Amino acid sequence: MAVIASLSEQRQLRSEFAELAERFFEENYPQKEFRPGKDPVPASGKVLDVEDLKNLIDASLDLWLTAGRYTNQFERRFARFIGSRSSLLVNSGSSANLLALSTLTSPTLEDRALKAGDEVITVAAGFPTTINPIIQNGLVPVFVDVQVPYYNIEPKLLEQAYSPKTKAVMIAHTLGNPFQADVIRNFCNAHNLWLIEDACDAIGASYAGQSIGTIGDISTASFYPAHHMTMGEGGAVMINTQGLHKIATSFRDWGRDCWCDPGKDDTCRNRFGWQLGDLPEGYDHKYTYSHVGYNLKATDMQAAIGVSQIEKLPRFIEARRQNHAYLLELLLDTQDHLILPQSTPGSIPSPFGFAIGIQPDSSIKRDDLVRFLESRKIGTRLLFGGNILKQPGYQNIRHRVASELTNTDFVMNNVFWVGIWPGLREEHLEFISSSIHEFLSKGRNAS
Repeated sequence: MAVIASLSEQRQLRSEFAELAERFFEENYPQKEFRPGKDPVPASGKVLDVEDLKNLIDASLDLWLTAGRYTNQFERRFARFIGSRSSLLVNSGSSANLLALSTLTSPTLEDRALKAGDEVITVAAGFPTTINPIIQNGLVPVFVDVQVPYYNIEPKLLEQAYSPKTKAVMIAHTLGNPFQADVIRNFCNAHNLWLIEDACDAIGASYAGQSIGTIGDISTASFYPAHHMTMGEGGAVMINTQGLHKIATSFRDWGRDCWCDPGKDDTCRNRFGWQLGDLPEGYDHKYTYSHVGYNLKATDMQAAIGVSQIEKLPRFIEARRQNHAYLLELLLDTQDHLILPQSTPGSIPSPFGFAIGIQPDSSIKRDDLVRFLESRKIGTRLLFGGNILKQPGYQNIRHRVASELTNTDFVMNNVFWVGIWPGLREEHLEFISSSIHEFLSKGRNAS
């Protein structure tokens, strides 16, 4: 017959696993010397250490698998880091955006609930999953142009975009550069609009002294490997407006009315005492659904990595800022040909990438420069969807264009970005800079 280990024996075994993890990590993941032109310079990536591996193993030993003790710990710590009322862990940043907007469709919000046909102001120059939830919820995206070189919404166009059908604004802080939050927030307040703040690329940034992620009524974060910290996959919804936490939890957890944690029963102490909808009196509250929801939870193993990553998050953010500043300094003499990124006045960015535009009167072409950099194993990315309305999947969506998308089209044709993530060192950034300088010195045919 199997003998169940005592608590002290379990702790000893966990300690031995942790020691083995340290040996394994040290032997298999050493820092390597960079060989310019031979080794890749990725546009983004994850920075993991032995503590992440140890937490992952520790969570796996529980064999709980779904949301559990690490999830609860992470949600509390992340809300504290951001400064939000609360946070909810989900399985991706894209799911976070879906959950954030879906929360605002709840009938419990009465006159303020978003309904099919309502309009949501956004931008066309962004990542698809900032826009997708608008479409998926039967709402109408209203597209506004962006500013260059900030790459965020042009606030002067907001009033032009507004109509009696407008009920919300959903926009991102592009590449970690905050949008003009005071203007956006005042506009939303003046018209009684919801503000959904996509902070997936901007964790750790601030505007006018206020932390990004606390400005919207509801905000989002992503923990994909490209982002400021990672769980592999994962995201979070940050709640800043009273009354939204319970609704968001319901939409995340199948749409259920019950708020018990996984594996728990009768948190409300009235499990069989409810009568909701047209259900019979006493119908099990665990199987009562107040919303048409989803299952968007993450696993506790993801959360365990998040718990160790959040300890390093301030260091990651500072490394991004230093790398961005260093590359900017290296490229200051290229502005005859290149548009270099600028911080939104009044903001402290938390850079996601380093945006580069081609000057309108330059003889060089973006695609030639991108191909040249890629030939040297320097990773590049375009500014996400460019003009989303030009993408094949969005040709026939219901929408409204509130202004000419001149700068959006410029972004689509002339802008790209390179990496400044914490895994890059000065030698990587110097190679990016020297390669760009070489291309410019040779002209458009350098590739």
